[in-house]
Amino acid sequence: MSMLTTIVFLPLAAMLLCWVAPARLARVINVVACSAVMVLAVVLWIQLDPALSGYQFVQTASWLPGVVSEQGIQYYVGLDGIGLALVLLTAFVSLTAAIASWNVEKQVRGYHMMFLLLLTGMLGVFVALDLFLFYVFWEVMLLPMYFLIGIWGGPRRQYAAIKFFLYTLFGSVLLLAGVILVVLKTGSWSIPEITELAKAAVASGGDGGILGSASLCLAAFIGMFIGFAVKIPSFPFHTWLPDAHVEAPTPISMILAGVLLKMGGYGLIRVAYPFFPQAAVDCGAVISVLSAIAIVYGAFVAMAQTDFKRMIAYSSVSHMGFVTLGLAAGTETAINGAMYMMLAHGTISAMLFMIVGVIYERAHHREIARFGGLAWVMPKYFVFASIAFFASLGLPGGSGFVAEITTFVGAFDGPHRLWAIVSLLGVVITAAYYLRTLQRVYLLETPEVYKDTSAYPDLSVREWVVLAPLALVTIYMGILPATVMDIYKSVVHETLVPLLSAAGSRFGG
Repeated sequence: MSMLTTIVFLPLAAMLLCWVAPARLARVINVVACSAVMVLAVVLWIQLDPALSGYQFVQTASWLPGVVSEQGIQYYVGLDGIGLALVLLTAFVSLTAAIASWNVEKQVRGYHMMFLLLLTGMLGVFVALDLFLFYVFWEVMLLPMYFLIGIWGGPRRQYAAIKFFLYTLFGSVLLLAGVILVVLKTGSWSIPEITELAKAAVASGGDGGILGSASLCLAAFIGMFIGFAVKIPSFPFHTWLPDAHVEAPTPISMILAGVLLKMGGYGLIRVAYPFFPQAAVDCGAVISVLSAIAIVYGAFVAMAQTDFKRMIAYSSVSHMGFVTLGLAAGTETAINGAMYMMLAHGTISAMLFMIVGVIYERAHHREIARFGGLAWVMPKYFVFASIAFFASLGLPGGSGFVAEITTFVGAFDGPHRLWAIVSLLGVVITAAYYLRTLQRVYLLETPEVYKDTSAYPDLSVREWVVLAPLALVTIYMGILPATVMDIYKSVVHETLVPLLSAAGSRFGG
């Protein structure tokens, strides 16, 4: 069994162990399994050679031969720098979320079983190199997230869970239609093979692409883009996200923002853009407009929120707009920035939702206007909140600054500079709502109700263990970004940028 197979199915084995073990051991099994996944991810990082082109740690096995082609559907997994970066993010955020889940008391066994099944689905998406396998893992994580929100969520959990399910299912149907069209036209399920066919089609100078028709390629790209944009979530497909975040338990909000949103960006980078580079170029202006709207609109709506958690949810809509903005620009710098934003936002958003969860456990409400002066009552908590806020608003020294500046520099060098300029307004508004929230929640005079240190103690050991690693990684990525960017930048340089450049645009820097 290869290391990739082990890391993907280890959580599934742990889920089965939770099923047969006493319920009181479920949380221990979850944390141990996530710790093992984290160790394996680090080993993969050490062993992966970024200088080598193509995929590493590849494993193939016949699964459904004869479907479309003689080779048919395969169990086909492998890893390159882009996949590795997101596997590391998934392992890290999932471990912190598993520790944050320690105090879950409702149906403990079921919660941790769904958590581990979700982890298998997420990891599988990032290593799958067969389109059918990719789609299976994509759908696998839908069901546990539905239950985690619908059973363990807040008062409106059923509404939020159904809305999440329907939106995601709608995107999945469009994605499936695109997958079927690609497979029938190319006769292959292999993502690397289809990408090579796209390279050959572009190099030949024709405009038919892998489907033999420019209009078909455009339609397939639009369908896939919407399917992945729902998951990002990109404007105007974002409305499921605030409800899901507000009703989800804190650890699940950490995973939802930290990992699940990144699956949409990964799908664009791994599937939609490499398969249909010409269509991606042709749609670049529209995607830039939608990205600018997401960045600015998301920031303004976040500023208008009175619920702490809903504000953070809309900030995710704004920040994930940088991912599509960088991809739409198409320059190497912009794409590297978009990828870095996925990683930076993954850790920052997980920390932000934990920050909200900490105070919600004590106050049992999230109304920003009802807080005040918490910095004087919970100083250690205030330090982590400040790190998360300033990193998210793009202060130098935090990972968010590196992601934003890299994306902007690349976008200004691309063909849609106007929308990069418009997007700058989002940065200003983001700083405004974070600073206002910081003042209202932490720096005003402390109301009498919060001066009771027995009711409002500072961080517990569990909360320290969750927040400290997230803060350290966020600062590390802000100070030494090259060590992280080196993981995936050669893949961007060798695969995506040449395809977009050869598609006849000025992309590629």
